[in-house]
Amino acid sequence: MSTQRVAIVTGAARGIGAATAIRLAEDGNAVAVLDLDESACAETVSAITDAGGRATAVGVDVADAPQVEAAVRRVADELGAPTILVNNAGITRDNLIFKMTEQDWDAVINVHLRGSFLMTRAVQAFMTSEKYGRIVNLSSTSAQGNRGQVNYSAAKAGLQGFTKTLAIELGKFGVTANAVAPGFIQTEMTKMTAERLGVSFDDFIAHSAAAIPVQRVGQPADIAATISFLCSEEAGFVSGQVIYVAGGPQD
Repeated sequence: MSTQRVAIVTGAARGIGAATAIRLAEDGNAVAVLDLDESACAETVSAITDAGGRATAVGVDVADAPQVEAAVRRVADELGAPTILVNNAGITRDNLIFKMTEQDWDAVINVHLRGSFLMTRAVQAFMTSEKYGRIVNLSSTSAQGNRGQVNYSAAKAGLQGFTKTLAIELGKFGVTANAVAPGFIQTEMTKMTAERLGVSFDDFIAHSAAAIPVQRVGQPADIAATISFLCSEEAGFVSGQVIYVAGGPQD
C-alpha cells in the first residue's frame, strides 16, 4: 500500500470544496478542511472521520499571508507534509462594471488569485521537498466572460495562467498543476446568483440545464471526481491543463 498523502482543500465547508475533501479522503488521503470559519468545517470533517478517514479543520483567510503560513504549518504538524492542494476558496461580488465598487473588485481578486498564490507558495515547499505534488486550481467557464462578473471572470482567467506557470516551474520536482473549470454546478453560490437575478432556483436550474448538451446541471460530485483523478498518482503526466467540466464543449 502506498504512503498516505496529505491533502489541503480550501473553501471546504460546503459545496464543491466539501465534496472534494470527502472524495479525496475516500481515495485514501488525510484531508485538511480549510475555510474562513473553522467551526463551519465540522460537518465535512465528520463525514470523513465517521467513514474512518483522517481529517482536521483549520480556519484561515486565504488572502492573509501570516494566516496562510500558520494554517499550512498546523496541517503539517497535525497530519503530515501536505503534497496535494486544491485551491477552491472563492466568493462572488457580482455587478455590472459601471456599478462595481473597488471593494467588490478587490475582495474577489484577493480570495481567488491572491489566496491561491499564498496557499500554493506555502505548500510547494513541502511538495518540492517530497519530490511529489498535485495542485488543482478551481477556474470556471466564467473565465471566458460572463455578464455581471467582470471581477470573477478576471480572477478565474488569471488562475488559468497561474496554473500553466506553476506546471512549468514545478514540474521538475514531480509536481503537477492543473485547473478545473466548472460550468453550472448546483451549489449555494449558484442559488445566490438566482436570487440576485430574481428568479426561483428551480427555474434557474431548468433554464440552465436546457442549454447544456447533457441536459442537466452539474453536481459538486462531478467536479470532485475530476479533481480526484488530477490528484492521483496516475495523473502524473497531466499538467498545465484546464479541464472544462460543464456538460459540453467550452473551449
